[in-house]
Amino acid sequence: MYPEIEPYEHGMVDVGGGNAVYWEQCGNPDGLPAVVLHGGPGSGCTPGHRRWFDPRRYRIVLLDQRNCGRSTPHAADHDTDLSENTTTNLVADLELLRATLSIDRWLVFGGSFGSVLALAYAERFPERVSALVLFGVATGRQSEVDLLLRGLAPLFPQQWTRFRQAAGDDDLAAGYARRLNSPSPEERADAAAEWCRWEDAISPTTGPSVRFQDARFRLGFARIVTHYWSNGHFLPEDDILIREAGRLAEVPGVIVQGRLDFGNLAGTPWELANAWPHCDLIVVDEGAHETSTPGMTTTLLSTVDRFASEIRTPPGPPARPRSPHGQ
Repeated sequence: MYPEIEPYEHGMVDVGGGNAVYWEQCGNPDGLPAVVLHGGPGSGCTPGHRRWFDPRRYRIVLLDQRNCGRSTPHAADHDTDLSENTTTNLVADLELLRATLSIDRWLVFGGSFGSVLALAYAERFPERVSALVLFGVATGRQSEVDLLLRGLAPLFPQQWTRFRQAAGDDDLAAGYARRLNSPSPEERADAAAEWCRWEDAISPTTGPSVRFQDARFRLGFARIVTHYWSNGHFLPEDDILIREAGRLAEVPGVIVQGRLDFGNLAGTPWELANAWPHCDLIVVDEGAHETSTPGMTTTLLSTVDRFASEIRTPPGPPARPRSPHGQ
């Protein structure tokens, strides 16, 4: 990956309802704009997300989606209301940020839930997307959620039994969502730990996540994930992102998918590629859900580098940092 870099500008954008979303820009202010959409939902961006792009050629935009990372208020706080944290509002947040930064079009880079959000945004605003690069693909369908909650049980029977018992409900996502919103801090903490233990179990290629060692991160992450998974990802129809993929006819895209990604068992990458004109599906035989697995990193880097040469941005005033803190 490219060397570590620091933002040249950062700030907060008020998205309404008492919510503020953190954003930052790195790389070349006059480069090809690209935005990174993190997964989870609720994991937040990390310094590593800056390193997918050549900083000489890209203007790299990162943001923490609502109620996670450096955005406020944080989902780990019990009194934080998540009712306005929906896919529709996250799409609106992206479009507000694009306009705030005076970007005409940008490359959208997202994995896991980030691919759900990327597709929802691109299908709503295809004229604002120069290209899509997706990995660990999901589309928010119930079949994908069911696979991760129950379908993988035969592969991890001991871990799933513990996960199931801790839910306290046959509807696992809803059961955890209730426990994560319990008045009891101890119950909330226990539910978050059990949820993240299962997340680690179904990602065996990388070992336990370092981020899950942080109790505050665990709670905020699990609370947002279960909020989405128990509400159909707040999409109007279960398969709408695949059915509406024809709206991306003028948007070039690449799906980089690890053959060992357990989410592949739902068939989503192939269904999406078949429905999306001008999309290339690259399957990495030894790759899994995580981008650090063999082949995933090099394939994603070469894809992003290729788009830096192929995409032409329309003429316009150069983007320059307003101040060290984006004020």
